[in-house]
Amino acid sequence: MVVINSALLAKKFPQLPAHDVDDLVNQFRRFDIDGRGQIDQKDLVKVIQEIGEGQSYDQIRATIKAVDINATGKVEVDEFLEIVSKLREGGGNQQTSGKKVIQVKGANSNITHSMNDDERSEFTAHINSVLAGDLHIGDRIPIPTHTMQVFDECRDGLLLCKLINDSVPDTIDERVLNVKNKLSNFQIIENNNVAINSAKAIGCSVVNIGPQDIMDGREHLILGLIWQIIKAGLLSKIDIRLHPELYRLLEEDESLEKFLRLPPEQILLRWFNFHLKAAGWHRTVNNFSSDVKDGENYTVLLNQLAPDLCSRAPLRENDLFSRAEQVLQNAEKLNCRKYLSPQSLVAGNPKLNLAFVANLFNTHPGLDPLEEVERPELPDVEGDREARVFALWLNSLDVDPFVNNLYVDLQDGTILLQAFDKMHPGIVDWKRVSRKLPLNRFKQVENTNYAIMIGQHLRYTLVNMQGADIVDGSPTLTLGIVWQMMRENVTQTMKKLSKSGRDITDMEMIRWANETVQRGGKTSKVSSFKDPSFRTGVFVCDVLNGVRPGSVDYAMVSRGTNLEDAKLNAKYAISVARKIGAVIFVLPEDIIECRAKLILTFIGSLMAIDTAGKA
Repeated sequence: MVVINSALLAKKFPQLPAHDVDDLVNQFRRFDIDGRGQIDQKDLVKVIQEIGEGQSYDQIRATIKAVDINATGKVEVDEFLEIVSKLREGGGNQQTSGKKVIQVKGANSNITHSMNDDERSEFTAHINSVLAGDLHIGDRIPIPTHTMQVFDECRDGLLLCKLINDSVPDTIDERVLNVKNKLSNFQIIENNNVAINSAKAIGCSVVNIGPQDIMDGREHLILGLIWQIIKAGLLSKIDIRLHPELYRLLEEDESLEKFLRLPPEQILLRWFNFHLKAAGWHRTVNNFSSDVKDGENYTVLLNQLAPDLCSRAPLRENDLFSRAEQVLQNAEKLNCRKYLSPQSLVAGNPKLNLAFVANLFNTHPGLDPLEEVERPELPDVEGDREARVFALWLNSLDVDPFVNNLYVDLQDGTILLQAFDKMHPGIVDWKRVSRKLPLNRFKQVENTNYAIMIGQHLRYTLVNMQGADIVDGSPTLTLGIVWQMMRENVTQTMKKLSKSGRDITDMEMIRWANETVQRGGKTSKVSSFKDPSFRTGVFVCDVLNGVRPGSVDYAMVSRGTNLEDAKLNAKYAISVARKIGAVIFVLPEDIIECRAKLILTFIGSLMAIDTAGKA
């Protein structure tokens, strides 16, 4: 047990009366359960509130951030006294919630970032509604919507992981999460690895966020991540496979194939305008900001969806804020008063309006079901899963714009060229590239021909492939070039880490995987990436066990002899891989169906983690 000398501390903090120092030390000891002279930073606000200093949560939090607490996340008694002292002097100067735009400090104290307080409040309310009663974090709910507490609740990674699973169910196998009340820094980093790498796997852009940023409660980064997770869940349901009635939104002479390539946001706008037209309304919406901020289009949409419940009375109200409140009262009659306040509606906040409209569609689509004879035959594209993985991989390179549909978003060649330049800095002569949008077909073909030329220079197999094939969205040829790029990226990482510095072949990766299994004391074995032994999910668990001994709890792993057990094994392996820091884009189905290319990316990521640990 650490001995705390109150007399020395009283000399160090003369601004605090000696009897106060004694009292504060005794309070500190109450929370220092194991007697190590430290308390968890995440418990610090609670401690200070309990000793009755009288400041608000955000005032206490700002003062804590102003004190240079060591990187372990543990607060020692002298730091505790310094924080109390600063609070009594007036606290930190960070702006608190309650203002529309909040300025928060970045990792560098000289840099500030803007954050929208309406978004923080509404996203916190969303978290409260979907995670209430959760087995592991239900006791943290509800989180106050008027404070910055949500960022502190995210520090250990659990809340973010739970939010991901609510948005896209079964993304994370929760058996891998560290859920004890008191977690070590290592366990918190593991949870945050799972959160970050799983967020990447559902399509979030997580380029500049690391586990330490979440542990440090970096507000602007965490809020951005929370929004992307919520958005992924809201938009995932806007899919013609889930809602065949979306077929009714096809425009005259529009092919189903073309409609399927629209991003969800565009389908939402199409749906919104479909109902406005059906209502005989003279306006249309082209965005989730200026076109909805006056509340008129919302009034007509809600009336069209539920004419018996939602009147057009708000159109007679001239005051925009009063009209917005009436619009939201109509939405409340449909149990859809979420994400928007009158202030954020009138402000035209694009994120909150998108969330509001997506929730409306998900709960009240208002489209007549299709008769059996009307149901379209949806194309069963073999490369759909590969296209999903390749799009996620490109996004992980921080290409701009974000890739939603692989075949559409690569058509002008700029994404491919960005990816080449990320992999081989300087390989692209940007003076040769047309980037000013919109690009005509001639410019698009020029760009894609240049991308193919670079691929040929890198010795890719691109026989009889032309830029026009990519411009035309050819699935087979587009997948072909992107697969070779991704495979090179996977092996490139290992090449940089290896002592030989040479290219890694598929068989060398297989040999490494088998040797790694043996290193972990297991006996499973495969002969190639097409080996049917992958189907049980056991082999990938054994590889993980060899890479990071103790990472796999074999009580969670079955023999995988039936489809359900095999899928559970694969799901568990994917989450364990993300927990140890691997970026994994595959789904459990990709493993149990022995999709060789995608399994290669899984094994390659593990090999890179293993090689980096030995470098």
